Amino acid sequence: MIGSEERYTTPEERKAKIRERYKGIDPNELDVIPAIKPADFYSDKSNKRVAVYARVSTDDPNQTSSYELQKNHYTDVVSRHEGWELSQIYADEGISGTSLQHRDSFVRMIQDCKTGKIDLIITKSVSRFARNVLDCIGYVRELAKLQPPIGVFFETENIYTLNPNSEMSLSFISTLAQEESHNKSEIMNSSIEMRFRRGIFLTPPLLGYDQDENGDLVINQEEAKTVRLIFFMYLYGYTCVQIAETLTRLGRRTKKGNTKWSPRAVLQQLENERHCGDVLARKTWTPSYLDHKAKKNKQDRNQYLMRDHHEAIISRDDFIAVQRLISNAKYGCSRILPQLSVIHEGALKGFVIINPKWAAFTADDYRNASASVYEDGHVFLDEQQINVNAGDFDLRGFQVARAELFNTREKTSISFSTSNIKFSAGCLKKLPKVIYVEMLIHPELKLLAVRPAAKNNKNAIKWCVLKETDHQPKSIGGKAFLPRIFELLDWDTNCKYSVRGERLSNESGTEAVILFKMTDTEVFYRDKPPEGDDVVSPVSSKTIRAFPLHWTASFGDEYYRQAQIKELLNFTNNKTWNTSSEGIPYITEELDVTSPSVLEAEIGSMIENIEKADDNHE
Repeated sequence: MIGSEERYTTPEERKAKIRERYKGIDPNELDVIPAIKPADFYSDKSNKRVAVYARVSTDDPNQTSSYELQKNHYTDVVSRHEGWELSQIYADEGISGTSLQHRDSFVRMIQDCKTGKIDLIITKSVSRFARNVLDCIGYVRELAKLQPPIGVFFETENIYTLNPNSEMSLSFISTLAQEESHNKSEIMNSSIEMRFRRGIFLTPPLLGYDQDENGDLVINQEEAKTVRLIFFMYLYGYTCVQIAETLTRLGRRTKKGNTKWSPRAVLQQLENERHCGDVLARKTWTPSYLDHKAKKNKQDRNQYLMRDHHEAIISRDDFIAVQRLISNAKYGCSRILPQLSVIHEGALKGFVIINPKWAAFTADDYRNASASVYEDGHVFLDEQQINVNAGDFDLRGFQVARAELFNTREKTSISFSTSNIKFSAGCLKKLPKVIYVEMLIHPELKLLAVRPAAKNNKNAIKWCVLKETDHQPKSIGGKAFLPRIFELLDWDTNCKYSVRGERLSNESGTEAVILFKMTDTEVFYRDKPPEGDDVVSPVSSKTIRAFPLHWTASFGDEYYRQAQIKELLNFTNNKTWNTSSEGIPYITEELDVTSPSVLEAEIGSMIENIEKADDNHE
């Protein structure tokens, strides 16, 4: 209640007072100062600097006529209209309207509006201005808020954006334009899919090849010399930087005719499977038709590989070897062709050694390497009859409680993410004075073993650092191999994992390893895990710890079952452990790679011939 209304105590009195006040006064008692009526768009004769925006969506020559007609038409429209002066024609040719990416003229036009160089924009249609609803409405509103406001006139739809009732029509039409682009995108994707299914592949220009009248790839012998030189130099040990410098010095041309090479340009040649005669279709895909941003295809869409599609410049074995070198070079392991090694005897039989910088192997490579040491291809832990000696406690029915159930300060554990791993301080105490370790995994038993290693061991990992007088755990990068480990264990790459381990040593204490059972893990989620899959225990507001649901049915493994596993793995005092046994290379694939001596001779010969040809040409 305000003013005198507060003096009226009943609702009826207050309502009567309000009705009396809102009867108003006699209009003749007011002097009305009229507003300036907005000029009608068609009858407005005021001076305006007019910008024209024209666009065609492809750079096909057939579209050039549309492009030129738009510019010529609106030049005439502006010149015939009284008071209009053509400021500039802004034109984008061969650019899609669903995104502002590469639409340099459009962006420049909007900026000129903001700096006061333009009073009005004219364009053919809403679809020419933008096929993205957010961009269309957003920029129209932004221009209307400027002082003075700037309108956009869409000729086909007869919409002028400064009219107060224009936005509903504009929203509807721009939505239709966007959906039209969506439909065209779907049709194009379906067409590409049908082509690939029938082995009809796109053949973009590629160094070393030309296209015949049927569009098939045929070797360009002069360009093929450059391709062979690139592959042979890389196999021999040259880096992409060194190869690029050599090609630039020799004046070798790229497919576009440039004589200046970059390391990236060299790498693109090395990674293209067409040089060995194969074709892999759909290496990338476009998730959104609105921004057209290509993304690496990680099985998001079907891929199609056709071997021996055309004549090869490089042998397939040399190409595979180069891909392995490239893959491992990303993690600092250059100039070494990676090779898996597996333990053939002792307590660690069937364990595959993990090299922290080797990324070229698949989960199946690890499985096959482990299976290769067993006669039937896999280890079989046969349940043995349990015999209890007289006088011993009969522990049948008892369980060994899981270490995860106890919050011990000196826990022996290892934590995993997709990018790094870290051992606990308890692990370091289990192997005192050990600076370097070697990790091994048994893919079938789902066990991870850690054993001491020498510093010069190519698989050695430095798992601690010296701080003051004490060794502290060190975070270990594992982007090269951890994706394979997650795949082997069927782990979720969005989660982190923690696994408890146990130190095992022989009777004399001369051999010791830490063994981790990778099937029993603590899982750390950023969000709540799927309902029913885990037992959840909040750790913090951002992290949720979870345990496997089957843990609720027991405290841990049966006592004799756990002891039996150690016995079958030869982790007992009455057998030879031989845990320091070296791994024997497992050949994942026999490659007939060009030998270093041949590579050296070929490189020297090719460079010499190129230099002679240049001298003769001069």
